[in-house]
Amino acid sequence: MTANTAPPDAGGTLRRATEVVDLALRACEAYERADLAGRLAAVRATLADPVVHIVVVGEFKQGKSSLVNALVGTKVCPVNDDVATALPTYVRYGKEPSAQVLLDEVPPRRESVPVDRVREYVLEKDAGGAVDGVTGVEVRLPRQLLSSGLVIVDTPGVGGLGSVHSAASLTAASMADALLFVTDAAQELTRSELEFLRQAREVCSTAVCVLTKTDFYPYWRKIRDLNAGHLRGAGDLPIIPVSSDLRLRAVAGGDKELNVESGFPDLVKFVSQRVSGGAASRAAAQAGASVVGICEQIESQFEAERAALADPAAAARVMDDLAGLKKRVEALKAAAAKWQQTLSDGIADLSSDIDHDLRGRIRRLVEEADAEIEENDPADTWDETERWLQARVSHELLANYMMLRDRAIALSDQVGTHFQEAAGQILRQVAIANPVPLAGTAQVDHKIELDKMKVGKQAMVALKSAYGGALMFTMLGTLAGIALGPIGVGIGLVMGRKGLREEKKRQRTNRQNQARNAIRRYCDEVTFVMTKDSRDTLRRIQRQLRDHYSGLAEELAQSNAKALSAASEAAKRSTAERESRLRDLNAELDRLRQLREHAAAIVS
Repeated sequence: MTANTAPPDAGGTLRRATEVVDLALRACEAYERADLAGRLAAVRATLADPVVHIVVVGEFKQGKSSLVNALVGTKVCPVNDDVATALPTYVRYGKEPSAQVLLDEVPPRRESVPVDRVREYVLEKDAGGAVDGVTGVEVRLPRQLLSSGLVIVDTPGVGGLGSVHSAASLTAASMADALLFVTDAAQELTRSELEFLRQAREVCSTAVCVLTKTDFYPYWRKIRDLNAGHLRGAGDLPIIPVSSDLRLRAVAGGDKELNVESGFPDLVKFVSQRVSGGAASRAAAQAGASVVGICEQIESQFEAERAALADPAAAARVMDDLAGLKKRVEALKAAAAKWQQTLSDGIADLSSDIDHDLRGRIRRLVEEADAEIEENDPADTWDETERWLQARVSHELLANYMMLRDRAIALSDQVGTHFQEAAGQILRQVAIANPVPLAGTAQVDHKIELDKMKVGKQAMVALKSAYGGALMFTMLGTLAGIALGPIGVGIGLVMGRKGLREEKKRQRTNRQNQARNAIRRYCDEVTFVMTKDSRDTLRRIQRQLRDHYSGLAEELAQSNAKALSAASEAAKRSTAERESRLRDLNAELDRLRQLREHAAAIVS
């Protein structure tokens, strides 16, 4: 059955890369380059435990959880006709079935729970799920499809373009290696789905549209063709029609024909080959590039020594060249180095721009909220206003986060250009955390008097105004010697109506002011939290880039120092010693060349 299909070449690619890295580690040990070995050890750990994230996204009740269950061949994600998933579920490989909840801490703390209790944590609160303090659930299963490091993420529904779930799903997409966008065959893609897809493709280029419930809707082929037309404008995504129910029945009964009818073999092929295999190739290529760079550094010190041995008269020139290189490397390590200045200035500018962008977005949001409150009575619209506010804040946080992410990656590339000639290394990706959950740390202030006046209260206000008006005009008439009689009562009624109208207006204005203040307090709290988080993120990026390139500079300095020392020793050797050493150097360089060629073959 395809339930156990593994990536056909992913394991072989990672195995070859691991072998090359192991050879390079032994070379570093033999040549006493512990600094280079430390970098390779981190690469080796990545190859030993590769992680490939496939994020399943889509609107509510489109069959996302059922799709995940069908992919892994067992009901691990809870499915409910009336209740939606509220928290993400991470499904990955494990020798035995197990589950852990991820608690809202930094870093996330894990607690083991029975697999059959996963439902209690991931469904909406109305269904007894979504326990406070839990941000997600990780489930491990002994499935060969997952054994290559594949992690399938079942996300909450999109719920409309501007919803909190939509923002969270887009942020998850930016961290994903591939997207499975799920829509059922009940109707063609909606405008909000197409807009979500367009945004998602900007942050994750590997994606496929999965058309679910083909067994339930006989006209699914027409829907597929309509969707294909819509998707031509969104990058011409491939569409894979599937039936999760047929797939689960096929896996349970070992029915290959039913499995083919379910459409899942094509989806499994996409997941196992294009996603897992592609991710394995990228990891292997990065490992190969690291080995190539390390071989070039070690070769450089041997080449300098060989040049000095081959031509003793040129030894002085070789040493002068190495001395000049030493000065350039020392300059790279200095605080005044161009890459250091670029990094420091870039982080400062980025921090200011991100803060200004966030405040501008929140200011415009508050202005929109003020205009909405001015038009309506919060007593009638506060629930809708609160939902709108939380969704818009999430949307604006996501846009601000995407700006931070794109600018940080651009800064990383800019800093890296100063090291490309010296190190030739593939730049390390910048890790940026998901900011959307921060929107949940602030709450809209509910301490607002939203109740309108009851009928009894209105009557009392009207009578009070009427009595006061009637009394006043009756007394004025008495003082003037005029008996108003029934006219005074009529005037009192008019005054009562006017007083009631003014009291209603006063109370509405009071509710509007309270609503405005509540929105401002909420937005101030969100701005406060997000500003702190973005600045912390930028500081982490700055430290990451600084440490990475400082480490490279230190490696270059050590390589140059060894080359300078070897060239200096070469000038002192006798003719016989030079010939013997030259043979040894040629043999070492040949071994390094072979290792570099093997690593380069993986990169290509």
